[in-house]
Amino acid sequence: MRRDLRGGAGGGYDSLPMGKAKQPAKKKAAKRGTEFSAKDRFLVTGGAGFIGSVLVGALNRWHGTDRVVVVDQLGADDKWRNLAPLRFEDFVEADDFYDRLADKAGAFGNFTHVFHLGACSSTTERDADYLLRNNFGCSRQLAGWALARGARFVYASSAATYGDGAEGMDDLSEDLSAWRPLNAYGYSKQLFDCHAQREGYLRRIVGLKYFNIFGPNEEHKGDMRSVVSKAWRQVEETGQVKLFKSYHPDYPDGGQQRDFLYVKDAVAMTLHLAATRKAGGLYNIGSGEAHTWLELVQPIFEAMGRAARIEFIDMPEALRAQYQYFTQADITKLKSTGYAGGVTPLHDAVKDYVSRYLLTGKHFGDGAGDEKRSGVV
Repeated sequence: MRRDLRGGAGGGYDSLPMGKAKQPAKKKAAKRGTEFSAKDRFLVTGGAGFIGSVLVGALNRWHGTDRVVVVDQLGADDKWRNLAPLRFEDFVEADDFYDRLADKAGAFGNFTHVFHLGACSSTTERDADYLLRNNFGCSRQLAGWALARGARFVYASSAATYGDGAEGMDDLSEDLSAWRPLNAYGYSKQLFDCHAQREGYLRRIVGLKYFNIFGPNEEHKGDMRSVVSKAWRQVEETGQVKLFKSYHPDYPDGGQQRDFLYVKDAVAMTLHLAATRKAGGLYNIGSGEAHTWLELVQPIFEAMGRAARIEFIDMPEALRAQYQYFTQADITKLKSTGYAGGVTPLHDAVKDYVSRYLLTGKHFGDGAGDEKRSGVV
């Protein structure tokens, strides 16, 4: 079966050498339901991918645990490099994982938390059957399995389910069928959201509507990596950045606006919701602010010590009908659960990404820059 559980949010391998995590000094016990404990054990699908590998690294570095099983497909790209700095119990290839799970529900032991971040995350994938098998079918199977075994289930939905945003981007809405995704990827995510709601799962699980996430460990994503990553490479090779022209009268070239969020903040929000047992349902995972493409790329030049040079180019015809000119996450619902980690200012986040990771070739978990911020679970 063609199955793709690559990290989206975001694809037999030998056992990997993995050291034991250094245990942090004992602290006063946290209030039950708002922290992790030393007994917690985690499953992360898409754990070698972009958001998934940073989440595993955060469990290592912020929580001092290696009680993690990673499920993914590594393929022929360099995604394996995301795993190199990380510590975990086991790596399981995705097809093998689902086949063994179907044969024996307890094949991999018990987990307290299941992070389902694996998916086909390509917004340009045209094979809708393939997308539904991966993003709907696997999610349905894993959610049922996790709930039957008493595990906390947290999965990656997507802001792509909102479509062009004309009907709003409200994570409080109960009318999930009102959204009209612009591509098959968004529809595959929406289909599971609706299934979870229909089955009554959303009261007990957490779905994450990730907006425009960028940061370390995304280089393997090719054309699907963030504009920050692509722009940095363009500046390295040509000294300038190319951005799409605007075809909307309300937005000048470079003035199109998106809600950009640093992956470290996205993971902090994800872990907070996983640890907060009272949280349930769909949550927007974004900064809560819209920024222009020009605001996004300016710090790249600053971090590289170069003068800004930007060229506006024609947008391919195929993209114009499904292009989003404005996205902004309302994160009121997230904050209502007690999230106090804040959001890294866009300018600072871009410079941190470029200077600490892109320019050095490091991955999250390699060292400096991976520290836990104040207020982050």
